[in-house]
Amino acid sequence: MALNYIWIAFFIIAFVIASVKMVFLGDTNAFKVLVDGMFDSSKASVMDIALPLAGNMVLWLGILNIGDRAGAMNFLSRIVGPFLSRLFPEVPRNHPATGQMMMNFSANLLGLDNAATPLGLKAMGSLQELNPNKETASNAQIMFLVLHTSGLQLLPVTIIAQRFILHAKDPADVLLPCIIATYVATVTGMIAVAIKQKINLFDRVILSWLGGLTLFIAGLVWYFTTQLDKEQIATVSKVASNFLLFAIPVIFILGALRKRVNVFESFIDGAKSGFEVSVKIIPYLVAMLVAISVLRNSGALDYLNSGVKWAATKAHLDTRFVDALPVAYMKPLSGSGSKAMMISTMQTYGPDSFAGRLGSVFNGSADTTFYIVALYFGSVGIKRSRYAIPAGLLADFAGVIAAIFISYLFFG
Repeated sequence: MALNYIWIAFFIIAFVIASVKMVFLGDTNAFKVLVDGMFDSSKASVMDIALPLAGNMVLWLGILNIGDRAGAMNFLSRIVGPFLSRLFPEVPRNHPATGQMMMNFSANLLGLDNAATPLGLKAMGSLQELNPNKETASNAQIMFLVLHTSGLQLLPVTIIAQRFILHAKDPADVLLPCIIATYVATVTGMIAVAIKQKINLFDRVILSWLGGLTLFIAGLVWYFTTQLDKEQIATVSKVASNFLLFAIPVIFILGALRKRVNVFESFIDGAKSGFEVSVKIIPYLVAMLVAISVLRNSGALDYLNSGVKWAATKAHLDTRFVDALPVAYMKPLSGSGSKAMMISTMQTYGPDSFAGRLGSVFNGSADTTFYIVALYFGSVGIKRSRYAIPAGLLADFAGVIAAIFISYLFFG
């Protein structure tokens, strides 16, 4: 229901702003810009997102099926089962969804975007099998979605690569702020959903896992800051992500060979569903991306930024953070739009400016909430998202606030 009202609001806001521009400012192209954006975004939804996604879906669902028959999902379920069973009490122990969710979280952690989406859609499908009300999101689906949209990531490879392309002196200097900001977003989202679902966060298993993850991230931060220089950080991020992206299918194949599984047939069986899922989500992609396009092209985000800058000035605050805020506005709406805003910010102010660095941290602090809700829930026919969007946006907001404070701490 929330997505319905948000979708309607995007069009109405765009219409009102375009009307004001045309009537009071004499902008005769106001509506042409909106209409052109609608056609462009509807085409891009299919040609630039759905079709490339179909290829990734076919590939990774095939690989995931190999891993499933090799026993990888059961292995992961045994390791993380005690923790996830507390966060997802509706999911039976050793259910395939547990391993699939863990694979999705792992892909996100390592910045493996191409692998994370197909794995996540597969996990959402498994959770839908357990959902008693097929049109309403279950507690488990909401928890999974919010943890996914919070975007916990340890290797923001694409951000570092883009900063390198734009000739930043230290392309990897945003790595640690990104890790900290996205961790804050993830923990905030998890706590918010757990409180809503009355999950005991003081359970020893949950506290142990959260404490272990916190120590791991702290150790990673220490290692990067004390043992590696800037160039080495960029190299380690790039090499580690690409190595793991290729190592995963190799490990699955070797495991399948050990169990005498027909690897090729397993891949084909899993891949068959990839294209079907991609076709099914096209209407949801078109609907969401067109609505985002009209809101962005109306200039609503620019007006919002001007208002924030005015308020910050009146409050006698440093206003440098406002220059990077368009990245934060776009992140919950569109990954490609957020990336474009990040690049534009770095080109305008410089990749080594405060705004350029903060824009990079914003882009790495969370994931695209509205896009993911439309994509994941749409893939399984969920029509009522309940409180998934507010919880996801709360996590996004926490990531934005953390990004601002951490960037001032790191970059002055």
